[in-house]
Amino acid sequence: MSLRSLICVVWIIATTATSGLAHPLSPTLLEVIERDSSPGTYDVRWKTSVLRVPGSDLQPDIPQRCTQVREMTAREEGDSLYREWAIDCGDTGIVGAAVGFSGLGPAKIDGLVRVQLANGHTVRGVVRPTAPTLTITKAQGRFDVFVSYVRLGFEHILSGLDHLLFVFGLLLLVDNRRLLIQTITSFTFGHSVTLSLAALGVVSYPTRPIELVIALSVFFLAVELSRGGKGRHSMMRRWPWAVAMGFGLLHGLGFAGALAQVGLPAHEIPLALFSFNVGIELGQLLFVAVVFVARALSRPLTNNLPRWAEMIPLYVMGSLAAFWCFERLAEVLA
Repeated sequence: MSLRSLICVVWIIATTATSGLAHPLSPTLLEVIERDSSPGTYDVRWKTSVLRVPGSDLQPDIPQRCTQVREMTAREEGDSLYREWAIDCGDTGIVGAAVGFSGLGPAKIDGLVRVQLANGHTVRGVVRPTAPTLTITKAQGRFDVFVSYVRLGFEHILSGLDHLLFVFGLLLLVDNRRLLIQTITSFTFGHSVTLSLAALGVVSYPTRPIELVIALSVFFLAVELSRGGKGRHSMMRRWPWAVAMGFGLLHGLGFAGALAQVGLPAHEIPLALFSFNVGIELGQLLFVAVVFVARALSRPLTNNLPRWAEMIPLYVMGSLAAFWCFERLAEVLA
């Protein structure tokens, strides 16, 4: 794949990240868990980031028929604020009601809702400004679980600029179609393995250092691309599939962190994990397809660009990755 023919594509992707964030502000999480000993009574846990958009007023949206029966407590852990209290929704419980958030639009974030009933049934989903609440149903079928987790994986990969820039760097690094397929497949295999192991609890890890290393992987790739022909004998260019698999193992742990915020349904763990992985792969394939289409459309515009112009997007990519590294290092040290 010609680097010159992809200049416009890189520029578009890089300049969309003027905020300097690999992901938007962390989504807010609302957990409502019914007590086994007292049906209709629920323990509520609300997690938000201590960072917020000035002037925003994010609030949980709880059914009006529910009354608070325990005072709210608050504690701060790292960059997250946790609030906990209890509600009583009477004999009818919370089934059939809508749970979510108000103020998602001004806060510029999405929300995660998880409601666990006393019978073990769990309803979970992503809410956003256009659909800020989730209706609590009695049961969730296998198809509903599949669609829900496919959507979650799809949205996560497309909202993660660090993951997308790494995939994009692989497309720039490898110009042989067969080797490119092997490289992308290796990256997919790597992150699928660690995502599964982490989601199932086989491996545990600290989240912040992993996010730092993911940013470093993007930075290293940008440095390698900037070397051009001088790095043709480097490990990244000789065995890109091996490097992609190694970094894919790290990116999979990042995906697992997002999945851990929502959790897996106890009765459909294999299906939910498979569906989340499918969503990630569909998002990744869509991104690759968009890159190839953009490459074809931009070819007439990039053929006559001066040589020095090819370096600008790579330095933008590297600068973003360096910014994320410093940002995440500060979080690790904090």
